[in-house]
Amino acid sequence: MAGCYIHIPFCAQKCSYCDFHFSTNHTYQSEMVDMLCKEIEIRAKDWKQEQFETIYFGGGTPSVLTTPQLDQLISRVKENYQLSNSVEITMECNPDDCSLENLSNWKELGVNRLSIGIQSFNDEQLKWMNRSHQAADSLNAVRNAKEVGFDELSLDLMYGLPNMTLEEWKEQLLQIIALNPEHISAYCLTVEQKTALSKWVKEGKLVVSNNDQQSEQFELLVSTLKEAGYEQYEISNFARNGHYSKHNTSYWKGATYLGIGPSAHGYNQVERYWNQSNNRTYLTELKKGHLPETVETLTPFDRFNENLMIGLRTKWGVSKQSLFESISPDKEWFQIVKDYEDKKLVLQTEEQILLTPAGRLLADAIASDLFIIDTSTALSVL
Repeated sequence: MAGCYIHIPFCAQKCSYCDFHFSTNHTYQSEMVDMLCKEIEIRAKDWKQEQFETIYFGGGTPSVLTTPQLDQLISRVKENYQLSNSVEITMECNPDDCSLENLSNWKELGVNRLSIGIQSFNDEQLKWMNRSHQAADSLNAVRNAKEVGFDELSLDLMYGLPNMTLEEWKEQLLQIIALNPEHISAYCLTVEQKTALSKWVKEGKLVVSNNDQQSEQFELLVSTLKEAGYEQYEISNFARNGHYSKHNTSYWKGATYLGIGPSAHGYNQVERYWNQSNNRTYLTELKKGHLPETVETLTPFDRFNENLMIGLRTKWGVSKQSLFESISPDKEWFQIVKDYEDKKLVLQTEEQILLTPAGRLLADAIASDLFIIDTSTALSVL
């Protein structure tokens, strides 16, 4: 199973909390699409053996593309790669882009899953976020998507927002449940460097939630969605009746994936590559026929730690067989696992290591404690 990720590096405006790679200058959008197509063609020779189960348009904001531009990209992938008969084609979109006309066009091109960035139903929150939509747009977007016939809808929400009370978060959750999507993603607000939010926090203009408040909101998220029939299959992702994101699940299970576009990452089980996070450099290099990439060969330690980090985030946990193919841990490592097990934060079976609900609150810290460092490299660096 392989996936194809295509990064669209354009947005209508910059959200105050976002540090993803994008531009609000759309004057060269057509040129960028042409070069994305060129990268798709260049990389094809190394991926002929793969059958792609998923295509995912992320960003940025893929819904800023025109219908012909989206058609150009999907057609180029189909021309150059083997696709599953049941390929999942996901597009991230802003609510204000989800007109009946756009949605109908996307569906006709083969897009069969939408990830709609609602983030909040509170217009005051959306305003300081500098989102391009209002709460009413989110309701219209979902209604329009269902009218057009999109059966697979994923809606995004954020918690840990400034001044958000537990009661307000509960109200947000009830609103999103009432829309009855198959999938919900909920992310905690993080203050990233070099963002407007970071500046405001430093200046004392906004106060974000503390760790205790974030934990309370996370626990309410899990319990409320569980009661509404949503399964938490990854720390931030919830689905009804097995409507998981096939694309993101492939990441979490360590599958191969192709990355197209500036800042995109790719992985082929042996090497990882990432493209330049600069639109002009990306365009210039591809015009010369060069891939604007940096390539890294993964060590057994890299594979072990990455497998551990992403696997622990899911309901499936991490496979011991897969994990120990990279490295055989020492007794001290197994004792750390046992200590977490005694604290009811980790659960072990013969095949898997999983986090308990309490452990999911500390997923990053637990994974970090279980990382194995290549001491020979560390010593040589010192």
